[in-house]
Amino acid sequence: MSEELKKVSIVISKGSLEGIYPGLIMANGARMEGIEANLFFTFFGLDAVINKRMDKIKVATVGNPGMHMPTLLGILPGMSAMATKMMQKEMDKLDIPPVREFIEMIHDTGCEIYGCKATVEMFHLKKEDFCEQVDDIITVGQFYEMSAGGEIIFT
Repeated sequence: MSEELKKVSIVISKGSLEGIYPGLIMANGARMEGIEANLFFTFFGLDAVINKRMDKIKVATVGNPGMHMPTLLGILPGMSAMATKMMQKEMDKLDIPPVREFIEMIHDTGCEIYGCKATVEMFHLKKEDFCEQVDDIITVGQFYEMSAGGEIIFT
């Protein structure tokens, strides 16, 4: 018999809709199953928890093989906005909330949310730049300590 999963720590490093939502959906699913969950935002994934940016997350159309279109089409003006609107329309049908609301909802279920200290310093950010759901800015070592005994998922 396999051991029951009790804890997941999810790393979100990409700042596009298709880079952020998988981690949020996984964290939400974990909490709904009673699994402890931590979200760790690093590099451009931090955009999901930065107050000025979290409501403006877009689909990446350039260099995204999942778009199934030539990169040249992805650079055309308005392509990212169009792809973003299309994805948001589909997410609305599935009752998946916007990033800010989803992060609030996940945090309210007990999921802890962290920013990567090295990235915060590299991008010259401060704790005040982040939404109130960010519990702390931590080092990778602290992230590993809190992840001990669980699974680490990199999205």
